[in-house]
Amino acid sequence: MSQLLSTSLGPVRLIGENATPIWGMPNAERNRRMAESAAKNGRRLANGHELLFNLTYAFDPLLLTLALEAPGTLFTWGDAPIVGQVAQGADPLRAPHIIDLSDGRRLYNRQLRKLEQPMVRELTPASRREIERRSYFGAYKGVTDLLTKYLWPELALVLTRIAAQLRMTPNMVSVIGVSLCLLATFLFAKGLYWTGFLSGFIFMVLDTVDGKLARCTITSSKWGNVIDHGVDLVHPPFWWYFWGTGLAYWGLQLPGTTFAFVMTAVVAGYVLQRLIEGMFLKDFKMDIHVWRRFDSQFRLITARRNPNMVILFVALLFGRPDIGLVALAWWTVISLIVHAVRLAQAYALARSGRPIISWMDEAEGQA
Repeated sequence: MSQLLSTSLGPVRLIGENATPIWGMPNAERNRRMAESAAKNGRRLANGHELLFNLTYAFDPLLLTLALEAPGTLFTWGDAPIVGQVAQGADPLRAPHIIDLSDGRRLYNRQLRKLEQPMVRELTPASRREIERRSYFGAYKGVTDLLTKYLWPELALVLTRIAAQLRMTPNMVSVIGVSLCLLATFLFAKGLYWTGFLSGFIFMVLDTVDGKLARCTITSSKWGNVIDHGVDLVHPPFWWYFWGTGLAYWGLQLPGTTFAFVMTAVVAGYVLQRLIEGMFLKDFKMDIHVWRRFDSQFRLITARRNPNMVILFVALLFGRPDIGLVALAWWTVISLIVHAVRLAQAYALARSGRPIISWMDEAEGQA
């Protein structure tokens, strides 16, 4: 049994039936949202082609992206078609480019910077929660910081499920998070570091939840991305600055020259690192953190907000928030040097005529 839908992307054929919900919605609705989301991102089906979804299965959205990049591509699990861009009215299993994922192959997800076997599983009442769990973890970036990779996931999964059940939108979660971010900034300025840490901790977790909720429920929006990435980009230097002014309430204010050095290091270092990342992306069409394995491993601890907060937390445990801020400044300088050296090495390699290729692309090609 199949039904044909008309979407902004083009004709979409749903085969089979499935009453088991996933992330609070029928599988047919999830697939429709994926198709509409692809259309919003400028995707279109090739002439004479239709998009095929098998409602029996839930799958990683990466497969839809790859299918839309190459007309005639069908992903299967054994003999079962899963998703593909196939000729209208034709037998999908006669598509020119069939990729059977049951062999365990890994695919490189450039958007999420990871190399792994994409999730494909039959959606049943018994498998629903495990599928939700796998789709949630499938939405995680493979290259990120230590806290996001190892500490947040389980807590954020619970919160994401609660938000989905309450029919909360990602933007609702973002607004709560931004409010807590502003509150943390105010508390740091007053030297209320522990309370500020609690507010900041909840914000950092929600900063993960809104993105995962958007990906799992296929409800991302342009303005949601602007809010999420805009706040992420802007707020860290303000936290470090007001952490420094809040030291006066502890009687640990830094001398003028030291404070000036620290602020110059954390603000200029942060901005310059972002510029280096932008230059690498512009000139080599990939994130600097996925170039070599070293770069991916260094991303775990590089001087971004979350690793910096670990430095401040440890210093606060010893009652020395001032030393924590100085250590943060030095770590920012060290991280900046590492990134600058890596950018220079990439330019030198490119000038020698050798291609700049991600280690994940190489690993996928060898799989």
